[in-house]
Amino acid sequence: MSTPTVTTGESLPSLEIHADPTFIVSTALATRDFQDVHHDRDKAQQRGSKDIFVNILTDTGLVQRYVTDWAGPRAVVKSISLRLGVPWYAYDTLTLSGAVASVEDGLVTVDITGTNSLGKHITATATFVIGGTA
Repeated sequence: MSTPTVTTGESLPSLEIHADPTFIVSTALATRDFQDVHHDRDKAQQRGSKDIFVNILTDTGLVQRYVTDWAGPRAVVKSISLRLGVPWYAYDTLTLSGAVASVEDGLVTVDITGTNSLGKHITATATFVIGGTA
């Protein structure tokens, strides 16, 4: 995909990701986040959570994956801005969706939302270059 074929308002295909405990624990470890709420159900519940939950570093990585899966292997991510909403607990599925917010001077900006059974988990914006280094 090249920048001229990208238009403001264009929707990205949705992506569903299921979070079983192995996914949550392994991604927390991969991001070196050793907080017990990401791997110990009892500790998470003692702290008021329903179950273990996905960490923000994993969310950020998944937003980057979502954008680069759509934009292609030559996409260069310049920035990601992310806000968290409701938790993403074990056994729930996150659905990422997005739309092109702007295309300007070779930079593409996409607004992304991630929802699960509790509501909006992620609100993000990613800016990147398709096939270049702008």
